[in-house]
Amino acid sequence: MTQRLSNLGGLPDSVCQPGYEPTAHGVGIVHLGLGAFHKAHQAAYTDAALGLRGGDWRIAGVSLRSAEPAAQLNPQNGLFTLIERSAQGSRARIMASIAKALCLHTDRADVTAALAAPETRIVTLTVTEKGYGIDRATGSVDPTHAAIAHDLADPQNPVGVAGLLVQALGARRTAGVAPFTVLCCDNLPENGPAIRGLLLDFARRAAPHLLDHISAEVAFPATMVDRITPAATDDTRRAAAKMTGRHDAAAVETEAFSQWVIEDRFPTGRPGWESAGALMVDDVRAYEKMKLRMLNGTHSMLAYAGFVVGLETVADVMLDPDLSRLVRRHLDAAARSLSPLVGVDYDAYADALAERFANPHLRHKTYQIAMDGTEKLPQRIFAPAAEALFSGQDLSAFAFATAAWIRYMLCKTEAGSTYALQDPKQDAIAEAVRHATTAEALVSNIMALPGVFPEVLTTDMTWRSALTEKLHLMLVEEMHSAIRAEASSVTS
Repeated sequence: MTQRLSNLGGLPDSVCQPGYEPTAHGVGIVHLGLGAFHKAHQAAYTDAALGLRGGDWRIAGVSLRSAEPAAQLNPQNGLFTLIERSAQGSRARIMASIAKALCLHTDRADVTAALAAPETRIVTLTVTEKGYGIDRATGSVDPTHAAIAHDLADPQNPVGVAGLLVQALGARRTAGVAPFTVLCCDNLPENGPAIRGLLLDFARRAAPHLLDHISAEVAFPATMVDRITPAATDDTRRAAAKMTGRHDAAAVETEAFSQWVIEDRFPTGRPGWESAGALMVDDVRAYEKMKLRMLNGTHSMLAYAGFVVGLETVADVMLDPDLSRLVRRHLDAAARSLSPLVGVDYDAYADALAERFANPHLRHKTYQIAMDGTEKLPQRIFAPAAEALFSGQDLSAFAFATAAWIRYMLCKTEAGSTYALQDPKQDAIAEAVRHATTAEALVSNIMALPGVFPEVLTTDMTWRSALTEKLHLMLVEEMHSAIRAEASSVTS
């Protein structure tokens, strides 16, 4: 039986190991949302920074719901294999930056203690866009969100991000401990200010005595993160065992490319992330908009269109000549919605993205990307569409992406298979599509969903007409034909 990964001894020379002794470094970061992306991104940057700059910056990882991450990591002393894949090949790295893993449901006292500890100077977050409970229209808390509703009713036993952080900041203030920095690493627009607004509104409702303290004393730097990371599978674990000679229940795989742009505002210190390749800047917004619109927006488009016609992964989509052409069209349209950015060539960035999407060694599933559209598309698709409408640019790419999303909402592939929608507004969507039998009715009902589309799109007939026309073809001729027709309309 293969020995479990639990120490750094006896690994093959081909496996990259940490450049530091893990036990010589204390915990300085608590991370909420202990999933594959965190392990492939922030934990990897921190691991490299520890080897290059040192410091007490290891991570206490917290899962808000599942006990599985702790069950995988703790028997391995926090060690896990990160498999980095590119078209040129793959390599395995052993990560030691996670010192311990906790689950809020089973380890509440330990989570509370970690958040309150004076040694904890940063709390990082990857809980997905829908996990925060932010009302998109107002930027305040969404009282109908399950975690928000629970924590407003029972603020002493929080289960969500806002409740946990406000409780912890209150405990630290009472103990005379400086507040930690809150670092959101999810794809929210202006994620630092967004989380600040969330916590301020939660405190206003549940802990008004902390409102001024959070407003004046807590830092919320903005970030832009980029690393395509599929969900780990049995194949991931088998690959890790083959590369390391050890069984690793916590292994993850990702692409070789990685990017992290961080607003450099950390009152109580931070790891030397720049030594690991992170870009520390004064303003993240332009980088964030570029990534959300070009990478994430194109990802969403190809995921909806590709999944409906039976293409399982992004790489599969890129092998389809018609969809590949639409990918390039969307990248170009997204780039035209951006202002020039010093030091960035949008054409070169588009080329790099297309190459990354085509990586045959990275099985990033279209179904995984397609979930939570009402949370993702406002910033990825609808914001650039509104700007394109205002400036008189062609709406075709954004209308096609939106039509593909609405077609996906019917929950049936072109081959007739059914699937779950996986969206926080799935009940409202189901009602919107239940009795809509035409493209016009579907567009009308979906665009009436509250807090999803900007008003300029809901009231503009040019946009509505373009969207309805593309959706009509998807319904009448089916998606394959619609894709082929759309690709044929793209000028070289």
